[in-house]
Amino acid sequence: MRNWLSSTWEANWRSFQYFNLYRLVLAALFFLAIVFPHDWTARLNLLPSPLMFGLTGGYMLVTVAGLLLATHWQRRFNSQLSAQMVVDVGVVSSLMYLAGGVSSGLSVLLLVSLAAASLVGRGRLVLFYAALATLAILLTQIYGIVTKDFDESSIVQAGLISAGFFATAILARLLGQRAMVNEDLARRRGEALGNQILISQRVVERMQDGVLIIAKRGVVSHCNPVARAMLGLPGEDGQVELAEQAPILARALQAWDKDGGDEGLHFCGADGRELRARFERTASLDGEVLVFLDDVGRIKERAQQLKLASLGRLTASIAHEIRNPLSAIGHAGELLREERRGEMQDRLLRILNDNVIRLDRIVGDILELGRQSRAEPELLRADEFCVSFVEHFNATESLSPGIVQLKEMSPLNICFDRSHLHQVLWNLVSNALRHSSRGPGAVRIELGSSHGDGRVELHVIDDGPGVPENVREQIFEPFFTTHTQGTGLGLFIARELCATNGASLALAESLAGAHFIVAGRNDKCLLPEPNGARAAK
Repeated sequence: MRNWLSSTWEANWRSFQYFNLYRLVLAALFFLAIVFPHDWTARLNLLPSPLMFGLTGGYMLVTVAGLLLATHWQRRFNSQLSAQMVVDVGVVSSLMYLAGGVSSGLSVLLLVSLAAASLVGRGRLVLFYAALATLAILLTQIYGIVTKDFDESSIVQAGLISAGFFATAILARLLGQRAMVNEDLARRRGEALGNQILISQRVVERMQDGVLIIAKRGVVSHCNPVARAMLGLPGEDGQVELAEQAPILARALQAWDKDGGDEGLHFCGADGRELRARFERTASLDGEVLVFLDDVGRIKERAQQLKLASLGRLTASIAHEIRNPLSAIGHAGELLREERRGEMQDRLLRILNDNVIRLDRIVGDILELGRQSRAEPELLRADEFCVSFVEHFNATESLSPGIVQLKEMSPLNICFDRSHLHQVLWNLVSNALRHSSRGPGAVRIELGSSHGDGRVELHVIDDGPGVPENVREQIFEPFFTTHTQGTGLGLFIARELCATNGASLALAESLAGAHFIVAGRNDKCLLPEPNGARAAK
C-alpha cells in the first residue's frame, strides 16, 4: 500500500499555491496589526518596533516569492514546501517569543501550516515538519523562561501543543492519502468512462441501422450518420425538431408514448427507402427515448441472400446427382439412334435428345450458380473482344452473318475477367436472340463510354417485344423466367459476375425491344471489396 501510494503521488501545485496565498494574507494581517494597532490586537503584545517591522515585512516578501515560484517555476516541490515550512516555523516562533510565548495563542498558526503541509506533502517529510515545529516551540518557550521570565508551568502547555503538532500532521497526512487515493480512482474511472463513451459513439456511428436519441419536446439530441441520411436531417445534434423533419415519425412517437405499444412503424424515408421505426425508453433522468430505424429493403435483401445461399447449396447438390443419370440417358439415346427402326423412333429420339440437352443446360446453370470462380480482371480491348465473341457465337449457334451486328466499336478498354465477360455476353446475346425476330440486325452490340463517370458500357439490344413493365423488377431474380425453354438463371448469373468484377448490369428504358447495359471500369483492375470489409471501415 505504501509503495503504491508513493508511486501514484503527484505534486499538487494548485493546493500549494493556495497555501502560499494563505501565508501571504497572514503576513499582511500581521503587518497591518502592527501599523494600525487596535484593541483586539493589543492582547497579542505585537508592539511596533524595527525588529517587528523587519520580521513581518521579510515574511511578506518570502511569501510573495514562494507564491511566484509555485506559480511560474513548478519544480522541486518538496524543496519549496520544506523551505516555506522552515520560514513559517521560524517567523511564528519569533512572533510567539515577542508576544509572550505559548500563552499568546499564536501556536495555532503553526497547526494550520502543519495541516496544510501534511495534506500536500508526502511521507516522512510530514513528521519532519511536526518535529521541527515541536523543537521550535519547546526551545522558544525554554529560552523565554530563562530570559524573559515566562511562567515555568507553560512548558507543559508547550508539550501538549507539540503533541498536537504530531497528531495534526499524522491525521492530515492520512486524510491527504485518502483524498489522493479517491482522486486517482476518480481519474482512472473518468478515463475509463471517457474511453467507453468514445467506443460507444464509434460503434453507434458505424452501425448499419439508424439510431436517434429524442429528448423531451421532440428534439433530436443525438443521431448517427445512418439515421441522418435515412431521414435527411440537417444541422447539428440538439438543434433539430423531429416534428419538422419527420412529422410521421414524431406523431408515431407521441402515440407510442401515450399508449405504450411496442409495434413498429413502417414509413418512407428521405430517399424513398422503406423504413421501420422501433421505440424504447431509457433509464435517464431526462426521460430520453431511443428510436431505432431499420432499412426494410436491406433486411429483405439479406433474407433473400440467405435464402438463395441455402437454395443454391441444395440445388447444386441435387443437380450434381442428376447429371450422372442424365448422361447415361443421353448415351443410351445415342446408342438407340444407331439402330434405325422407323420414322416414329427417330422423332421420339429427337424429343429425348432435346430434353436431355435442356436438362443438361439447366443442371449446368445451377452448378455454375453454386461455384462462381474468383475474378481475375485484366484490361481488355473491348472492341476486339466483341468482334471475336460474335464470330464464336455465330459459329456455335450456326447463325447467318448479320443477325448479331456490332455497332460503334470504338477502341476502348474494359477491366474484366475474360471468361466472365464471355459468359455475361453469351447469356445476354442468347437471351436477346431467343426473344428477337432472328432477322438481320435483330441483336445489336454497341460499345461506348458513360458521360458521367467515364465507365465503359456494353449495350446489348434486340428487336423483340421488350420486357413487360410488370416484370422489370423481377428479371434479375433467380429462377424467374417468361420463356418455356429458360432456366431463370442466365440474367442472375450475369449480374453476379458483373458485380464480382466491379461492374454493373442494368435494364435500360427502350421504346422497342430489350436493352441491357454492362458498365465496367476502364482504368485500374481492382477487385471490389467484400461487404464485410466495407462495413468495417
